[in-house]
Parts: sequence; structure tokens; C-alpha cells
Amino acid sequence: MEGRVLIIAGSDSGGGAGIQADIKTATALGGYAATAITALTVQNTQGVFDILPINPNFIAEQIKCVLMDIGADCIKIGMLHSKEVIETVAVTLKSFAFDIPIVLDPVMIAKDGTTLLDPEGVATLKHDLFPLATLITPNIPEAQALTELTIRDLKEMGEAAYQLQELGIPWILMKGGHLLGNHLYDILISKNNRKIFKSRRIITPHTHGTGCTLASAIATGIAQGQSIEDSCTYAHHYVQKAIQTAVGYGKGKGPLNHNHTVTSPFSKEIIHN
Repeated sequence: MEGRVLIIAGSDSGGGAGIQADIKTATALGGYAATAITALTVQNTQGVFDILPINPNFIAEQIKCVLMDIGADCIKIGMLHSKEVIETVAVTLKSFAFDIPIVLDPVMIAKDGTTLLDPEGVATLKHDLFPLATLITPNIPEAQALTELTIRDLKEMGEAAYQLQELGIPWILMKGGHLLGNHLYDILISKNNRKIFKSRRIITPHTHGTGCTLASAIATGIAQGQSIEDSCTYAHHYVQKAIQTAVGYGKGKGPLNHNHTVTSPFSKEIIHN
């Protein structure tokens, strides 16, 4: 087990996204996951039905408690459901984690279209947390909400990524899965680098938690000492295989197979005996 990842995100009762997906991903890639839970959600593969916020002070105490004892080699941030939570997380990280790389997945819209962050929260996210991030991983709807640009193709993805970089973020991974076509394109941009990840679209409804999984895989790679570019490359391979091998749980958008890297040490014969 190598690489400590502190995950600050919401809980998904269905297990496909959020904290649950993050823990599975870090574990499957050989890392160690600690958590600070920001909200409890009532959800499954068919949608998000309710959200129970966690008190911001309690979130801060979770973060402090982990960092003062276990520590972290990378921090992954997911769902932050309100302005107050974002402000609290930002202040806490400035005090306790100022030198730790941060991968921020700006979770603003659920897979079923549910809005998870109001406009005031979006503004606070950009002002308070983006400057602390090492890498952010917006998808097309999130990038459009953050930049107020229309994104219809690869060129416009790049334009939006460069606009976001002006907010003081060293690396942007713009995810293009919402665009039409047989191939998917993600763009990784820094001040001096630009890399395009191209993959064939996998026709499946079982993509719940893809964004959470990708960001956590990247954070785990960084925690294990990989470069950001290498971490993004490996994370893409991991997520592609997790989608390809999804088992089809649920009646809606099912979870990925986070465990495709794991081989059980117990055979069926041992279990049956």
C-alpha cells in the first residue's frame, strides 16, 4: 500500500460515485484512502433523491483530524454542496495542507441532471478553492457553467480550459464525454503542455461515478509519486477498463467495475470448503 489520499466529498448510498467510488479506486490502485464526508445523499443508479448536508465545522474537524495524524500525499476534492462548505474547506486547507497537491473535481451536476451546487456556490468555488488546486477535472456541462462559454467541439474545449487556467490553476483536464461522436477526447493543459487523450466511445449505460473515479485515480497516482501527465494517462486506462467490465448493477446508470485490478486470494474451492 503506497500513497495517502485524503478524499473530501459526499457519500453515495448506491456505492457507484462519491466517497464510495473514491475509496474503491484508491484501494484498487494500491493507495490508502482517508475521508472527510461533506454530505450524505439518497441515491441509486436511477437518480439523486435527497441530500443531507454535514455541518461545515464537522467537515473541517474531519480534515484536521486526518492531516494531523495520518497525513496525505494528495488531496482529492469532490462534491461540496454549498458556499459555506466551500469556504470552510478552503480555509482549512490553507492552514493544514498548503503544500499538498490537490485534485479538484468540480461536482456541480449529477449524472441524472440534478444541480448539486447553486450559482453562489459556483462563484465561491472559483474564488476560494480553484487557486488552491493543482489540477481540476471539469466535464463539458461544468466547464460551460464555470466559463459561460458554449462548448461544441475539441477547439472550444481547449478555449474553455485556457480560460479556466487564468483563475490560477496550473493544470486543467477538460473531459469531453458529453460531446457527440464515436470517439471521446479529453484535453490536459498546463502553461507549457497540451496533451489530448483519445478513446473509442463505449456504448453502455453503466457510467455512474466516472468523474469521481477518474479524479481519484489521478490523485492516487500523484500520491504515489507519478507526474500529473503520467497519473492522468494511467487513470484514463483504469477508467476505460472499469467501464468495459462493468457488471450491470441497477436499473439505471450502473456503477463501474472499480475492482478490475484486484484478484481475490481465495478461490471458490476454499470458500466452499
